[in-house]
Amino acid sequence: MTSTESTIHTENKTSSAESPVIPAHLKRLVLTGFMGAGKSTIGRLLADRLNWNFLDLDAHLEARTGATIPQLFAEQGEARFRRLESTALASALGLSNTVLALGGGTPEDLTNRLLLEQTPGTFTIFLDAPFPTLFDRCMLQNIARPVLEDPAAAQLRFERRHPLYRRLANLTVATSNQTPGQTVDTLLTNAFRSQ
Repeated sequence: MTSTESTIHTENKTSSAESPVIPAHLKRLVLTGFMGAGKSTIGRLLADRLNWNFLDLDAHLEARTGATIPQLFAEQGEARFRRLESTALASALGLSNTVLALGGGTPEDLTNRLLLEQTPGTFTIFLDAPFPTLFDRCMLQNIARPVLEDPAAAQLRFERRHPLYRRLANLTVATSNQTPGQTVDTLLTNAFRSQ
């Protein structure tokens, strides 16, 4: 088998879906999308299925700074937060065999988009869903999300980011009518066909 084949094989996994052979040149899978898209949940499941590591960029940033995301926004402001996020992203993109879940706003920064587009071995997946679905998912979680305090402003933010997610994506997966497990199955079935 060559490194560019996307042959599917079965391993002893708990899921009923088969896992693909990851092309040798791919070192990391990056999940992007708005808040509530399921980046962290799906990322953990995907990493488990691939026997890779999972890294949530927000958690990585919190560990690097010793502050929570809401604290960083409140104390440093969004501009400073985005600079810290870019540094954390550059660090995370140096890892191999990693599924990386981005923060919802990560692609807004040009530096971050360039890092994602130009780092060899990186495959970016956009987890897509309509804003009302994402907003409802976020409201069901008990997580502080300052960006959602004003729903109208949050929807404008979503509309501004949506084309950036699409542009960055090597693959787009609609998540609104799928469970996280189904999304992982869809992703693994379609992700590496052209790689």
